[in-house]
Amino acid sequence: MKRQGKKPVLRFGPLPIAEPEQYRRNLPFRRSWIAVAVLAAMDVAFLLPAIATFSQAASEWARQDSLFDLIAAIFLSAWLLGWMTAPVLMTGILVLLMFGRETLVAGPDTVEIRMGIPWLGLSSQYKAPGMRNLRYVKPVGKSSTSWRGNHMVFDYGPDTIAVGSAIGVGAFEELRSRLREATGSEMRRGEAFDIEPDSEPAKKVTSVVPVMEPAAESATVQPLSLTSPSSLVLIFANLLPIAGSVFFSWQLSDIMVLYWAESASIGFFNVCKIVTINRLGALFAGPFFVAHFGAFMAVHFLFLFTIFVKPDQTGPADTDDMAMVAGLFIALWPALLGLFISHAFSFFHNFLGRREYLHRTVNQQMSEPYSRIIFMHLALIFGGGLSMILGGPAIVLLIIIVFKIVFDVKAHLKQHSPEITG
Repeated sequence: MKRQGKKPVLRFGPLPIAEPEQYRRNLPFRRSWIAVAVLAAMDVAFLLPAIATFSQAASEWARQDSLFDLIAAIFLSAWLLGWMTAPVLMTGILVLLMFGRETLVAGPDTVEIRMGIPWLGLSSQYKAPGMRNLRYVKPVGKSSTSWRGNHMVFDYGPDTIAVGSAIGVGAFEELRSRLREATGSEMRRGEAFDIEPDSEPAKKVTSVVPVMEPAAESATVQPLSLTSPSSLVLIFANLLPIAGSVFFSWQLSDIMVLYWAESASIGFFNVCKIVTINRLGALFAGPFFVAHFGAFMAVHFLFLFTIFVKPDQTGPADTDDMAMVAGLFIALWPALLGLFISHAFSFFHNFLGRREYLHRTVNQQMSEPYSRIIFMHLALIFGGGLSMILGGPAIVLLIIIVFKIVFDVKAHLKQHSPEITG
């Protein structure tokens, strides 16, 4: 895959103080108090159910009389985490609308645009030689940049970047001159979307928000096979449940809990992948995925416990559910560790080592685990039901494990195929 032109370097966090040799200019920032009022009302509307859910989740965490209380607390906390992404985002935008400012910082061969409140915000850094066609724009009608009023625009790679708001012609000419002096280069003119080396033509866009996905670099992705290191590690880790069922008399409930915990490992490394793909986007996508996936895992475990685990236990009838679950995880720790190591190896060897992250987007990565996990567990539940009907013979349990290994390996090879990663 070829690069889609030049992209700015994006950073979010504390904004550094400009160096003495750099040119710094706080640009006019237009504020719409009508937009502030509307956004504030929406923010309050989202915060009210969040406060109620927080109170309910806190009471569930404080009670903890049963496994159901724990699942309810986890589910409510996950729901709250996902819901809070909206008010947190709106609150951030509200603070920016009320107190934010846009700052232009220029130095040798570099131009940086900072958007945020004093000392904290988002900065976009551009290489001055790659900037083209600096021009003065007067918006006509309603558009994504009409709120800015008169402003200046330049082209960078495939993108059109807007800067400032309510800028006069005289201020624009002064900025042009100061940028030339500070960067030491004259901003060149040319077609709005010149094809940069190793890039592809891009359609002209009017959005002024820099693309936050990292630039993809050329990489040759070879398909995995059964003899690939990550495939062999995956197969070995999946053989551990067979050893447990043969030598330690693991039952159907043990295998179900083991595979549930493996799904948690998949979710953990999926968050790591989201962060690798786009650290800035992960600030919102990460918590949303954790919330959605966490709620799914909590309900899923309650289902497995009620249908497979509790009826499968042969201990005293008054055994505490929490102690029962803790005992299951303690007994399963070697297989749990093996499966976790398998997914960790795949993350470092394939996703990072083969640079698969260059060809993924955050949206793709957020949905990736679900198809694999849902299909796998539907098949396991079907096999588990068959095992319960037949009285739980060891051969049925062995068939379930073998089926899971076959499905896991096929899903692994497909997930890391060139069609998916390239």
